[in-house]
Amino acid sequence: MSERGRGDRRGGMSRGGRGGAVRGNRGGMGGRGGRGGGGDRRKGREGNNNRQAKKKGGSKVIIEAHRHRGVFIARGKEDMLVTLNMVVGNTVYGEKKVVVEGSSPEEKKEYRQWNPFRSKLAACILRGIRDIYMGPGSKVLYLGAASGTTVSHVSDIVGPTGAVYAVEMAHRPGRELIEVAKIRTNIVPIIEDARYPAKYRMIVPMVDVLFADVAQRAQAQIFSINASNFLKNDGHFVISIKASCIDSTVAPSTVFSKVRDELIENQFKPIEQISLEPYERDHAVVTGVYRPSKKEKAPE
Repeated sequence: MSERGRGDRRGGMSRGGRGGAVRGNRGGMGGRGGRGGGGDRRKGREGNNNRQAKKKGGSKVIIEAHRHRGVFIARGKEDMLVTLNMVVGNTVYGEKKVVVEGSSPEEKKEYRQWNPFRSKLAACILRGIRDIYMGPGSKVLYLGAASGTTVSHVSDIVGPTGAVYAVEMAHRPGRELIEVAKIRTNIVPIIEDARYPAKYRMIVPMVDVLFADVAQRAQAQIFSINASNFLKNDGHFVISIKASCIDSTVAPSTVFSKVRDELIENQFKPIEQISLEPYERDHAVVTGVYRPSKKEKAPE
């Protein structure tokens, strides 16, 4: 299914690079003179049409469901990854919005651009990861939440029936995370050190998915201790690995292999590994299952 929407007034569609939005042409004034000069009538009409579309909110786009549940593609002049905004009218980091009007104000839908240059999870989706294991109703423990950029999109994905337990150690981004959580009620901000999960064991239940973006040398150990406390058997994991933060003296591929081996030793079963180039240099994401059930042999 697809829906027709319109872009945010801030300009045309872009892929979400660091440079921000790329504004559309204003179109010439044309006609009898004006600022556009004395162009012919056809050019004048084209300029007027462009202005009218801009007043209505920008160029039209079509919203298509992505194969990952809760994730969408906005097809327009340039395609972009979006999530359905759980809090209509709210933005978290200045991202663009696409609005789909309904027959009544209650049916209005709003989608938020998901920038892969600011989110490892968005980057791995655009790189073609097979599964992120999150969807409506999922309970996610997120380590390394920072100020809540990616957390807010996970909040959109899991929706009002799901929950995101967002752990961040640093107090400055933690304050911003708390502000995001005041509006997005399915986010539980936890300003604690992820190395000590006992400090938040009374807050976090058993979860379906463990996600980590923790740029520390002991990342695998931090990930493992949180999994042993909170991740269900047969639950899934997504871990973003930054090679230079673990060992900058060897090749990134060597670091990734070492982290995978550590995960396997701690009862994780990696299923997929994917590089985040060109969005992030020397980064990889590994996904898989935790403490998988042993399949019973079929009777002979």
